[in-house]
Amino acid sequence: MEIVLVRHALPVRIDATPDGTPADPGLAELGVAQASRVAAALESDRIDALYTSPSRRAVETAAPLAAALGLGAVLEPGIAEFDAADPSYVPVEELRASGDPRWQRLVAGDLYSVGVDPHEFRARVVEAVERIAAAHPGGRAVLVSHSGSINAYAGHVVGQERAIWFAPAYCSLTRIAIARTGRTGIVSLNETGHVRDLL
Repeated sequence: MEIVLVRHALPVRIDATPDGTPADPGLAELGVAQASRVAAALESDRIDALYTSPSRRAVETAAPLAAALGLGAVLEPGIAEFDAADPSYVPVEELRASGDPRWQRLVAGDLYSVGVDPHEFRARVVEAVERIAAAHPGGRAVLVSHSGSINAYAGHVVGQERAIWFAPAYCSLTRIAIARTGRTGIVSLNETGHVRDLL
């Protein structure tokens, strides 16, 4: 079967929630346009199931594809991002541009500094993806998720030890084949042709 991992579209920035609850930004205007391109890129594929992280930015990214396919998107907490409980959300390109220490820690793959065990995070993502794959033998499932979660599963497939080892673009597609024997392989990594002019 084939798993298609889609990174969410560009969200808005939330510097801090007033009460310290988790930041859950929706899509920016550009992100809405990016999400529509995912639907255009995948609507002609045979897709058996659509899953999304519970985060609002992922749910809103999945919505145009769900509408195009006539499929309901299933919320899957196992593919949520490692920082889902953080009271702020700053798009990574803004962290990078400002030289924010959080960007440096991400580049180094240091999740411990944000209170996350990278091994536990990867195990949670891998368990969720493999459970989804087992539910759709011979099919194709689209999972709208996050940069860290995509790093986690793709890294598991290729044997990459670093928690964060590549930078999936907004609305990029990463395709992974999973055989009935459990053997996995990368079909494509970080496809961006459908959104390149919007990145």
